[in-house]
Amino acid sequence: MALHLSDGRQRLKTAYWSMVGAASSLILTVQPVYADTIFDRFSTIMKDVYGQLVGISTIVAVTAASVALIIRMVSRNQRAVDEATSWLKRIVITWIILNTLGFIVAYLQPLIEGGKYTG
Repeated sequence: MALHLSDGRQRLKTAYWSMVGAASSLILTVQPVYADTIFDRFSTIMKDVYGQLVGISTIVAVTAASVALIIRMVSRNQRAVDEATSWLKRIVITWIILNTLGFIVAYLQPLIEGGKYTG
């Protein structure tokens, strides 16, 4: 009986130290992963989408503004000139609003992020 009990203890010790060795080697071989949170990833995606949107809207605004200016210059109809001037104002105001939103997102949002704004 004593031989059987000491044999069980030896097996238990061996199993314990084997587990300690396996856990130690696992800890030493695991490398940390610096993953973004879903909110960081979403913010990156939204900034990219917004950048593309501003680029496309600038091209469209310049094209529409040039058409409005051409109509304004060559038209002999006063109503067409007034409408072209009105459209030109709308285009410029919309383009300024889009770029102002980009300024807010790009420069002011990191300042007030997380309630850490101290200014």
